[in-house]
Amino acid sequence: MKVTDAVQARTRALLPRDVTRPFEVFVNGVPQEEGVDYVVDGVTLVFERDLRSEGRLGFWRWLSMWLGIAGTYRRHETVDVVYWAGDRPMSEMLRISDM
Repeated sequence: MKVTDAVQARTRALLPRDVTRPFEVFVNGVPQEEGVDYVVDGVTLVFERDLRSEGRLGFWRWLSMWLGIAGTYRRHETVDVVYWAGDRPMSEMLRISDM
């Protein structure tokens, strides 16, 4: 038995409370298609790939950026949802987390 297949990482993003269908989902500004790029599980979007958010910067990294010594080059992806709330279009960046 060969057990070398990598476990596929999944990422989830919680939808805002007032989101109703239809809505559009974007990752780094690129439109995503339901059923192909993600699935909706209740009030959560589930992506079958690993999405990363940079997270909070520590004191030393922040200080080195402020002084112009170094930048931040970590992988950083954003998930945005665009939907209608009443008669107004709304857009929100979603927080992503591993499953």
